[in-house]
Amino acid sequence: MGYTIGEVASKMRVSAYTLRYYDKEGLLPFVDRNKSGNRDFKESDFEWLAVITCLKNSGMPVKKIKQFVDWSMEGDTTLQQRLEVFEKHKKAVIDKITELNKHMEKIDYKIWYYQKAIDAGSEAIHSQQPCILAED
Repeated sequence: MGYTIGEVASKMRVSAYTLRYYDKEGLLPFVDRNKSGNRDFKESDFEWLAVITCLKNSGMPVKKIKQFVDWSMEGDTTLQQRLEVFEKHKKAVIDKITELNKHMEKIDYKIWYYQKAIDAGSEAIHSQQPCILAED
């Protein structure tokens, strides 16, 4: 016996709407349908869904995810293309992490700034000190 879309949504912590959208966009060709035409997820579908969710949540566009899924359905002849998808995506994620770390430096500075101002009872203390972070 398989899982309903609601059960899968709960287990994967995504909405049923999201799963229906993924299906509509062609990301779930591996999901069977029961006699009534409802999606009938099986245990092995969870790994697929985990990969799709990972790619989506880390910024990969649905169109690129679909290409990956299509290549996966084709089999071993597309192993190189699938590897390249992950290598390129890894670089994009690393670039995003680097960008976010720069933003975090600014946030940390502002936290420090306001803590010092609160401790001093005024921002005036900072007017004599140069900013320790260069503006981007």
